Amino acid sequence: MAKRDTDSEGAEGPVQFSVDRSSPVPLYFQLSQQLEAAIETGRLAPGSLLGNEIELAGRLGLSRPTVRQAIQSLVDKGLLVRRRGIGTQVVHSQVKRPLELSSLYDDLEAAGQKPATRVLLNTTTEATAEVAAALGIAEGAEVVLVERLRLAHGEPVAHLRNHLPAELLDLGTERLEETGLYRLMRAAGITLHSARQSVGARAATAEEGERLGEPEGAPLLTMQRTTFDDTGRAVEFGSHVYRASRYAFEFQLLVRP
Repeated sequence: MAKRDTDSEGAEGPVQFSVDRSSPVPLYFQLSQQLEAAIETGRLAPGSLLGNEIELAGRLGLSRPTVRQAIQSLVDKGLLVRRRGIGTQVVHSQVKRPLELSSLYDDLEAAGQKPATRVLLNTTTEATAEVAAALGIAEGAEVVLVERLRLAHGEPVAHLRNHLPAELLDLGTERLEETGLYRLMRAAGITLHSARQSVGARAATAEEGERLGEPEGAPLLTMQRTTFDDTGRAVEFGSHVYRASRYAFEFQLLVRP
């Protein structure tokens, strides 16, 4: 037989996997790709148990090293965790965010990631030269500064730092912890229209690593965004960092005619 099937218990019943021994694709990679797809689509929800390597190897008719390699590749991606006495467990899926004018809160919620917010700072300050240039205001003018830790399934995903023009809207800490910033803007009658955005990457500092649950030097994705309303007014300047192990940007590329 070229194929061997097995299943694992997901949130909505058994999830079936199969390996094709006649395929040139390595068996461990076939298994890891199917496991990752089941996690990403929610068929294997956070907390789902896969059993231990011996059980998985027996059910699939694979060697234990092959199964171990498949699992390790997803452990390295942060999708699975090995728990002593329990077996292999799904932790979470990576957040894949489309590059469009949307909020991280809305994207996490749409992906079933159970977003939560911890407000670290909510104050007023003087605009630096960088902030003033982004918001189109005078350097030293008063602006609102909000820093938040965004979580998904109780785990930190991103540190968000936003500057907004003073008097733009009421940003009470309690409201910021209940929902996303863009939702609050829309509720205040602000129509978001467009944004300028840049994406980069760098290593985490010790402070960032402690805050995000990553070791110092771990890769972080960075994003800076200036958002404009339908009158052309800059309404926020965001400078965010994301855990690369938990987060990715998705691009759709078109051929230019």
